[in-house]
Amino acid sequence: MKGATLVSLFVCMSALSATAQKSSPALLRSSPEEQGISSGAILEFLKAADQQVDTMNSFMLVRHGHVVAEGWWAPYEAQSRHELYSLSKSFTATAVGLAIAEGKMSLDDLVLSYFPEDAPADPGANLKSMRVRDLLSMSTGHHEEEVQKFSFGSPERLTKQFLAMPVAHKPGTHFVYNTAATYMLSAIVQKVTGLTVLDYLRPRLFEPLGIDNPVWETSAQGISLGGYGLSIRTEDIASFGQLYLQKGKWRGKQLLPAAWVEAATARQTSNGSNPDSDWDQGYGYQFWRCRHGLYRGDGAFGQFCIVMPRQDAVAAITSGTKDMGAVMNLVWDKLLPAMQENPLPRNPDARKELERARAGLTVRPQQGSKTTSLATQVTGKRFEFPANDRKVEAMSLEAGANNAVTLVARINGVDYRIGCGQGAWRKGRLAYEYRTGRLAYGAPVEQPIAATGAWVGDDTYAAKICFYETPYYVVFSLRFAGNQLFFDAEYNVSFGSTKQPQLVGHTG
Repeated sequence: MKGATLVSLFVCMSALSATAQKSSPALLRSSPEEQGISSGAILEFLKAADQQVDTMNSFMLVRHGHVVAEGWWAPYEAQSRHELYSLSKSFTATAVGLAIAEGKMSLDDLVLSYFPEDAPADPGANLKSMRVRDLLSMSTGHHEEEVQKFSFGSPERLTKQFLAMPVAHKPGTHFVYNTAATYMLSAIVQKVTGLTVLDYLRPRLFEPLGIDNPVWETSAQGISLGGYGLSIRTEDIASFGQLYLQKGKWRGKQLLPAAWVEAATARQTSNGSNPDSDWDQGYGYQFWRCRHGLYRGDGAFGQFCIVMPRQDAVAAITSGTKDMGAVMNLVWDKLLPAMQENPLPRNPDARKELERARAGLTVRPQQGSKTTSLATQVTGKRFEFPANDRKVEAMSLEAGANNAVTLVARINGVDYRIGCGQGAWRKGRLAYEYRTGRLAYGAPVEQPIAATGAWVGDDTYAAKICFYETPYYVVFSLRFAGNQLFFDAEYNVSFGSTKQPQLVGHTG
């Protein structure tokens, strides 16, 4: 894989490790062959992903209610939550379904009826007719350019900002992907229940499914963002998909009405006509229809909950890729054809090959040299930067045993000591930029990282820093020239440019 090297696939056969028992009580484990899929097919899937996807973070496959394969690319790990981005939408829709079942709201409620204090002075006919079902099906009637203007960082109440957007089309007739609409669903659930979507779902969904300590970002008004911002573990994603696969039933109890599952995952609106595109198969209530009769929730950079009803299977995937379609194509091409109706014969050789691959699934560490002739000259020197938007104030390198390097970065008044592993990942903490933070507004927050580093030229040290509860890694490039330090940073993925403007620091 570009940016990741396949070294391991963790495949649980009949026995659970102590770690798996602790972190994942919700789903049973089995061998692939027992559930009608070959270990070799799963290995082929990961080999293809290794070559074609940059960068996989985790993978879990559930068949007939049993986890048959699971793996994490270090520094990603089973116990860590992962930012879901728009996969969060499917959870918000689930909260709506539950609130409807409890009689607190209905699909045909008018959106304006919930926010009279935020309504425009003279709302148009289209806004007046917008219903909850239009929010759910992304058919609010807005033009795409109006949706793109919506700002979650605005100091204005977001519900008021939404209702102020022109509604050019009759609601229910025009599909436009609209994260602000999902926020409105979250706000409505909070209005009718008195709880954020996070707290409302906690006893109704998260706790029954064994989803521990979910995190959901909120707006400045204290409302769960709805359309993004939820962070849970890979197995939690798989359990959520399994709940939908089982028509809302979990361990003999109907947590979610089966009728809601059918409606939410059916084609509620058309979104295109290309038979070869997984974005043109129709849209449900915050779920995408897929080719091959499947459906999914998904999020930016490759966060997936793929439900395969005909195959009685679920795939949970987290990644940091620019090509989400490539990930789905690998599932369609490598896994779907391999799923058989009946158990397969035991295959000890294939299982051993998977176990050999288990040695160390990892995002590729930074490549380069341990040291250079210039290293001793710049080590220990502190380079200070003029004021900048990223709040980067100073940087220096410290040397340890066996040429180990620690990058010391002063950011927003805090000194962070980032130990950079040589050919491996070393864990630490860092607050750097909003895009890797957990706030929709304001300053980024400190969060877990892992780092690896190497000299990529005689005068340049590169530190690769993975924010392993998100899809992001960033490469810091430090080029030394006399009393100057030229600092560049580039992300693996981004909603805009992946490269940041260069900063130039100086030492006395």
